[in-house]
Amino acid sequence: MSATHPSSNNKSSYSGSSKISSLRAATVPVRPLSLRWTTADIAVAAALGVACGVIFWGYNFAYAAISPFLAAILPGVSSILHAVWYFSGPLAMLIVRKPGAAMFVNAMAGAAEMVLGNQYGITLTFISAIVQGLFAEVPFYITRFKIFNLPITVVSGFCVAVEYGFYLLLFRYQGVALLSPRGLTHMTMEIIGGVLIAGVCTWYLFVAIARTGALDKFASGRAVRARVQ
Repeated sequence: MSATHPSSNNKSSYSGSSKISSLRAATVPVRPLSLRWTTADIAVAAALGVACGVIFWGYNFAYAAISPFLAAILPGVSSILHAVWYFSGPLAMLIVRKPGAAMFVNAMAGAAEMVLGNQYGITLTFISAIVQGLFAEVPFYITRFKIFNLPITVVSGFCVAVEYGFYLLLFRYQGVALLSPRGLTHMTMEIIGGVLIAGVCTWYLFVAIARTGALDKFASGRAVRARVQ
């Protein structure tokens, strides 16, 4: 009958316990990112909304001056510039990363714009802002708020562009048919603007803001800073 060496027993028991520990660790679910709003989230979202509202108010004058020249070239081309009015939704989702962030920021932006003064009614402004925010959030809901990158931002901008394009055809351009030359040009330019301005440009704007350290208290800012370092 052979004797078993004590050290071999220790090694085997240690190996077995480590395997059990590894198995248990593998079965423990990863704690998801908290989707609850904090005071800091509300403060930053409100500040972002007001800032965007001021930008929208100033952009109203620039658009009024530029759009006639583009319309003279080809009716519907000026729709590519509309994305400046809804880049706030994707940007809000990238920074705050909480359900309702885009709608909240858009509502605050609409309120700030109304205080400064615009040519649209209060009800129409707020309804449009909230719907735009809802469509901006759709891709993030689909990914369960786990993916925040350039492609998902582009999809967010695309979703808002499609919504806003149809909204204009239904409520502002009632005499323009979707399949008419002007209608097709309008939707094409709207989508291009949504992808490039509300999508690509918004992503790089977010990255630029995060690299300054202004978002270090948020997971979004720390993620960008970690990649840079």
